Amino acid sequence: MTEPSFSIPTIRLKPKSNARAIRHGAPWVYDNELVTDRRTKSLAPGSLARLEDAERNFLALVAVNPNSRIFARVLDHSETAEVDQDWFAARIATALAHRETLFDAPFYRLIHAESDGLPGVVVDRFGDTCVVQPNAAWADVLIAPLSAALREVTGVSTVVMNGTGRARGLEGLEEKTEILSGKVEGPLPVPMNGATYMADLLGGQKTGLFYDQRPNHAFAQRLVAGKRVLDIFSHVGGFALASLAGGASSALSVDSSAPALDLAEQGAAAMGKSDAFSTRKGDAFDVLTALAEEGETFDVVICDPPAFAPNKSSLEKGLRAYERVARLAAPLVREGGYLGLCSCSHAADLDRFRGACNRGIGRGVGHLGRSAQLIHTGFAGADHPLMPQLAESGYLKALFYRIVA
Repeated sequence: MTEPSFSIPTIRLKPKSNARAIRHGAPWVYDNELVTDRRTKSLAPGSLARLEDAERNFLALVAVNPNSRIFARVLDHSETAEVDQDWFAARIATALAHRETLFDAPFYRLIHAESDGLPGVVVDRFGDTCVVQPNAAWADVLIAPLSAALREVTGVSTVVMNGTGRARGLEGLEEKTEILSGKVEGPLPVPMNGATYMADLLGGQKTGLFYDQRPNHAFAQRLVAGKRVLDIFSHVGGFALASLAGGASSALSVDSSAPALDLAEQGAAAMGKSDAFSTRKGDAFDVLTALAEEGETFDVVICDPPAFAPNKSSLEKGLRAYERVARLAAPLVREGGYLGLCSCSHAADLDRFRGACNRGIGRGVGHLGRSAQLIHTGFAGADHPLMPQLAESGYLKALFYRIVA
């Protein structure tokens, strides 16, 4: 560390803004909380600045983006901090120590953005490869020292930048995917809960696989031995492959993406479970309706849709979609069977999501003389830590019901 450099610009909170929140760990400063003028608005996206309170007391070193509603992201509370490879390495080493405590194999969420001290940055590890999602402008600017620190601390040889997704659009960033070091040769097999998933690290959704559902896959495995399972919004096999690893007699994966279902089939083959696995391509709502018309029922039905309510403006529409999923899925569950309903929507908190699911189940099976018992509520795994000051970090909810007479 060196003495603070005042060559970087200074931005300042408005008198009525909550400086105490920043001192107590709040990671974001919105544009309406700052004194803004032509100078601050012309700061380069991703550049660093000193954040001061209204009395000109130093609060934090921040990364700024005038193009984003989140104008500043807190990087460090030390006035002498230098954001270089060593700085990244220290953050990554702390995160790595936690993951190595949790897992005996290097397949996990390594960096979970603000919760691991790297705001807007997601890193998933796939053995000798790390996939980075730089969802904030500062991480785009500093991707080289970030990538170098990942290689230094973890020892991986391959680092992939997956610069796609809604979050980058909110930051005014272009979409791009590139290999920063090493090489990627086709889909990569990933072991999880006894199943094998094939992750497309270059062309798949997000980083190629969703590690956050790991504990919910494990819970579902306790329900499926010898049973017939339906996995809606299956992606690359999700709950279906986990169920086969847990002893399910058969599993049907439904998704709208043919490439995702192809990867799911490859995963089933790698597990030696192709004979018990089948897929059906189509819109989930259409397939749910068609299965009911065909008279199909299953012992276990699990629905893990994309975020129907990614922001507040989409909340009511999203809740109606979750209710519709529950209404269509519940009648497909045999009496005494199980229904799993998931949400990865930031804007739909647990109470609202559960209310939508309860309404949908009631509408779906109430007229059949059935009801539901809520038997388990699940969340993301411990490699997706929550930041108490940031409600958005607790996005994943999984509700498991038993359908009874």
